Amino acid sequence: MAANSSEVLHDFFPLLREYKDGRVERLVGKDLVPASVDPETGVQTKDVVIAQEINLSARLYLPKNAAPGKKLPLLVYFHGGGFLVESAFSAMYQKHLNLLVAEANCVAVSVNYRLAPEHPLPAAYDDSWLALKWVASQSTDEWIKDYADLNRVYLGGDSAGGTIAHHVAIRVGDKTLDGIRLSGVFLNCPFFCSKDAMGKEETHPVFSKSYLDRLWHYACPSSTEGSDHPWINPTMDPKISSFGCKRLLVYVAEKDVLRERGWWYKDAISKSGWNGEIEVVEVKGEDHVFSVISPTTENGIAMLKRVASFLNHD
Repeated sequence: MAANSSEVLHDFFPLLREYKDGRVERLVGKDLVPASVDPETGVQTKDVVIAQEINLSARLYLPKNAAPGKKLPLLVYFHGGGFLVESAFSAMYQKHLNLLVAEANCVAVSVNYRLAPEHPLPAAYDDSWLALKWVASQSTDEWIKDYADLNRVYLGGDSAGGTIAHHVAIRVGDKTLDGIRLSGVFLNCPFFCSKDAMGKEETHPVFSKSYLDRLWHYACPSSTEGSDHPWINPTMDPKISSFGCKRLLVYVAEKDVLRERGWWYKDAISKSGWNGEIEVVEVKGEDHVFSVISPTTENGIAMLKRVASFLNHD
């Protein structure tokens, strides 16, 4: 091992460290689990390859009561992790989506997009758009062909995954994507930023404004605008009103450092000229992506039920 291998070049504890020898150490999201049948919910999962040349894949979810000929809503989901960590195959996301798919009785595609720093942004955005195009093509996958209603497609994600869902929805509105109709988008504690601090960002003991700014530059080193880049600051995006659906549900948590960003986002969307309805739900006493980390608590269950209702209202 090289003598300088333990010297830290970039420290994003508790998510990731990069060492001076080029080694990247991810500190969370490494507990990957295989696709299976969940004994608690009866939800089946399987893994598919979307684009082998870039190692883009996804985990598909099918609820217990799915029957051929009875088309169900389709959720395309993007996991969180600051664009740096986590996976569609991690135990935490498997648990979360098993419960959500069972509650909503929907089909889900959880996208395993490529991560920074090995694949800087916009790789995650481009991978996620490619995954939605794969869904729209109806591909050769029998679960999508037999069980998913492509006229009731939803996007969703938590933290950075919520940011991705937002940008994919903008692309749907800006470009022609035949084969699906986007019915709605839900964002769970989305990760947005700007050059100006907001709320608790200056004083947060871990995820301070300087931390968030550094993380964004690390994930997107080509960004000359810094935290005012349209990929992280929606108010700077001239296409913000091109949102590709008419319904948007945003969750924020009272103790989350990003709480104010969710309300700021609602204000930006509402003023953009977008002709749709946006609802923000704030959950008292909770922190960032609480329903993903602890989906079986009282507040976690309540949120799963609310999102399930959103996915079944068309």
